[in-house]
Amino acid sequence: MRRAGWSKIILSILILIALGCVPAFAQVDLSGAWNPRYHEDQPERIPGPELADFLGLPINEDARQWALSWDPSRLTVPEHQCQVHTVAYIYRGPLQVRIWEERDPETQQVIAIKQYISTYEQNRTIWMDGRPHPPDYAPHTWMGFSTGKWEGDTLTVTTTHIKQGWHRRNGLPSSDMITLTEHFIRHGDYLTHISVVNDPIYLSEPLIKSQNFVLNPNAGGNWLWPCEYVEEVADRPEGAVPHYMPGENQFINEFVNRHGIPVEASMGGPETMYPEYRQKLKPLLEKMRNARAK
Repeated sequence: MRRAGWSKIILSILILIALGCVPAFAQVDLSGAWNPRYHEDQPERIPGPELADFLGLPINEDARQWALSWDPSRLTVPEHQCQVHTVAYIYRGPLQVRIWEERDPETQQVIAIKQYISTYEQNRTIWMDGRPHPPDYAPHTWMGFSTGKWEGDTLTVTTTHIKQGWHRRNGLPSSDMITLTEHFIRHGDYLTHISVVNDPIYLSEPLIKSQNFVLNPNAGGNWLWPCEYVEEVADRPEGAVPHYMPGENQFINEFVNRHGIPVEASMGGPETMYPEYRQKLKPLLEKMRNARAK
């Protein structure tokens, strides 16, 4: 009986030790090569957005005026030809993403989750060790400074210190003061990426987007994105930057005429994001039809 009692005690101790070695919850492994799926916003993400199409985006007047002055031939300027998409936008376009973990060799705790993004050959680090973000005056980069934490099965990432870039690549700017919050959610061989961008300079409300990826166990070697600067426009005056002066952007009418959308709607703003805006569209559409009928 005494021996049986000791056996039970030892078994209980072993169970407690084993339980102590198990994490409080099982963290999802996001490792692998992921290919994008373009189920959402495909026309914007692949052929690219039309000029002066800001519909449904929570931009403010500063962003609108910046975008209306933007000439797409600016992308032919050598300084802009290889400009990297920031981390807040890079997941929208053509890309492949490789994800892996970096672990402490002694404790095997996850120090960081690493990503290699094929577009412009970007390397991203998401720190998982609880370190703070650097001060505001620290250098800004295309991928910013990211820290992550697990919320159940969801990896939530906060990124700051991001360079100025695009909210949409038809001239809508993002400032270098944005804060990016992301949620990575894995469902088997599918990965959903949700981004929430707060921009105190160019957005009136947060900009929320989502992208889906599928696991590619047979990923090949298409991971390079070489980019070289060349002189695309030979007769351009030195130092010239393509742009439109206020009131000169003719693409405003081109977009609205092609799709039958009132100019007021195409200029975006937070109210254009919500279903209630359809009620405001009705008199605008009626006004546009009457003007065309004259």
